Amino acid sequence: MNNSFLRISIWVYLAIFFLYLLGPLVIMSITAFNSSGFPRMSPWECLTFQWFGELFQDQRILNGIKNSLIIGIGTVILSVAMGLAGALLLTQIWPKLRATYYTIIIAPILIPGVVLGISTLVFWDRINRMLGLGADSFLSNGIFLTVIGQSTFIASYCMLVLVARLQRYDMALTEAALDLGASHAQAFRKILLPFMRPAIASAAVLAFLASFENYNTTTFTFGEYPTLTIELAQKVRYGITPAISALAFIIVALTVFFALMNEAKLKRQELVAAARKNATVEELASKIKLPSFFAGNMAAVLLVVFAVATITVVGTAATYNPAQCIADIREQKQLEAEQRIQELRKQREERRKQQEAQEAEQGGGQTAPKPSNNSGFGNVFAPNSLGGDENEGEDGASETETAPTSNSGFGGVFDPNSLQSDE
Repeated sequence: MNNSFLRISIWVYLAIFFLYLLGPLVIMSITAFNSSGFPRMSPWECLTFQWFGELFQDQRILNGIKNSLIIGIGTVILSVAMGLAGALLLTQIWPKLRATYYTIIIAPILIPGVVLGISTLVFWDRINRMLGLGADSFLSNGIFLTVIGQSTFIASYCMLVLVARLQRYDMALTEAALDLGASHAQAFRKILLPFMRPAIASAAVLAFLASFENYNTTTFTFGEYPTLTIELAQKVRYGITPAISALAFIIVALTVFFALMNEAKLKRQELVAAARKNATVEELASKIKLPSFFAGNMAAVLLVVFAVATITVVGTAATYNPAQCIADIREQKQLEAEQRIQELRKQREERRKQQEAQEAEQGGGQTAPKPSNNSGFGNVFAPNSLGGDENEGEDGASETETAPTSNSGFGGVFDPNSLQSDE
């Protein structure tokens, strides 16, 4: 009972983990086939491939991909070379200095990418000024600065990969080659380099992927050569379309394809190595045939399924026309919008009628209020409050109509005669 519960718990945990890890990628990949103008999976409208066409017509995205490839290749060459040199030096340096050297060579990984980008830009700008070069010189070129800035920390990743492989190398092979008359360059090229080739390939792939997706360092150094990540960040800032989802789907598909290809190749090498030990040439040939090869290689089966699915999608995209479906969706949206407008008009009319009925109920049985001079301040500001007490005659005219008055309403304080002395 406990074993069954533990097994179920592990499977549930793995399902939640992979759902959390791969769920956003799956959702974004699905949005690339929805005809909605904004990347979304629900509500689903029509199956379309138009976003892939718009992706390949976007010059900014294509220019970003080109710059990313150029910078990635340069970063791979520089980072792998520095990483291999660092790994060789780490295995041959004095043991008491090995820990210090390892700390120094790993330090760029711990430094934030923003700091590396700013420091790279400032350093090479000072060098450029010291040499008296202009702003358009090679040292101020965005590709050069980006390659240098990214290589400062990617080389450390490459060194870690190469050190792991180099620790299994037998230095006696190099010593034997030197004893037999080979030079150091020949020993390196014919003995050490073939042994390090798998690790070099892995480090190159790691360096290229790290360069391709880097943003923190690149944002300070790209200059006039924005990479794909820079272009995507700018598009997300000012509004995105499902064309970005199409790009994400292509990247995910290529990653899965090459991962399955590599896994199938490794599995084939294992099968061949096992067959060489315990089988003859005829049995070895039978092991490598397709039925037996697919039977023991799940990655190869998935690779074939993936290839068939890709061919099916491409063939469907070439013949499928979603114009009618999109037209129906637009018509349905228009009808829904008109229906919504009518509902809003009805609600507004009902509220107006209710308001009129309430005003009629409140106004019934009440007479119009008479105008009053009472301003609410005790008649202080009434028109007649500023004049003195005057009696009107029978004809309605004032008895003192022509007589000037000095009463200003403030107790005669401001009477002009009050300023004169008593005579």
